[in-house]
Amino acid sequence: MQMTLRWYGSRFDTVTLQQIRQIPGVTGVISTLYDTAPGDVWELDAILALKKEIEDAGLSLAGIESVNVHDAIKAGLPERDKYIDNYIATLENLGKADIHLVCYNFMPVFDWTRTELARVRPDGSTVLAYTQEAVDKLNPEEMFSSISSDTNGSIMPGWEPERMEHIKELFEMYRNVDDEALFANLKYFLERIMPVCDKYDINMAIHPDDPAWSVFGLPRIIINKANILRMMKMVDNPHNGVTFCSGSYGTNLENDLPDMIRSLKGRIHFAHVRNLKFNSPTDFEEAAHLSSDGTFDMYEIMLALYDIGFTGPIRPDHGRMIWGEVAMPGYGLYDRALGAAYLNGLWEAIVKSHQK
Repeated sequence: MQMTLRWYGSRFDTVTLQQIRQIPGVTGVISTLYDTAPGDVWELDAILALKKEIEDAGLSLAGIESVNVHDAIKAGLPERDKYIDNYIATLENLGKADIHLVCYNFMPVFDWTRTELARVRPDGSTVLAYTQEAVDKLNPEEMFSSISSDTNGSIMPGWEPERMEHIKELFEMYRNVDDEALFANLKYFLERIMPVCDKYDINMAIHPDDPAWSVFGLPRIIINKANILRMMKMVDNPHNGVTFCSGSYGTNLENDLPDMIRSLKGRIHFAHVRNLKFNSPTDFEEAAHLSSDGTFDMYEIMLALYDIGFTGPIRPDHGRMIWGEVAMPGYGLYDRALGAAYLNGLWEAIVKSHQK
């Protein structure tokens, strides 16, 4: 596996490439053209400039997270083919730039949902958190305003103000889209893009829905083992794979994370590994990566990845805000660096124990 860190670009990220380069064992970043909108064609020159900046810092561009899918594609609107053509053009340019991994999601309206961006933990750190009780009391139009004061001045991915201004229209767009329709729209999208993925050996790694259940009545389909295996079978191409995010699948305590990993051998192209601490099945907060700080056995998760022969990029996911750092919630330097070191330590121990 290759240990990486997510990086939003020098114009948007408080963390620098020079800092990432100094985290032991981190050799690459997962990045994006953060100033593009869903449906835009990514120009080859812009992709190459991003890649060069990263490589000049002594790191590799291990993949893209995310090339966002336009809502017309997810909702199956008549204009979806235009946006799929644009997506294919972007994949062509990524392939020409020798980039072979794209993380994306197929979640309606909200890319992820949290009800708090700065819940204070007993040690004084702050974390992202979710309670279903809080969601049930909210009008969807109030969702962004309820957390906007805790963004530390950052533009949160999937919660861009210009997108949130059209929240009513977005909900109307999905009014007649249920789980089956969303599956059909995903199948249509994947079947259209697989030829270019085959041509350039681009692995599409779908990110699970977060949390792994319906929010505000919106359909959610990438939520459990049965659904993800259904997706693999409906477009049975090795380039149609997953981002295994322990923190997103793990929001549903019925998901057996190590078992899910082992069931997806050969189709996990990217991994996000993090821990959650549950106060109830629908009240969770993002813990330190250490097993004992949360609910998940991080050793067993890493062992499952080792057992399936996972060789792709992996990254620590959302970190706590610690030591007075001010950054995009979940994406500061310090706790993610600790997480990377911890995951590398687990991996080294697993590798060495299997060599004896």
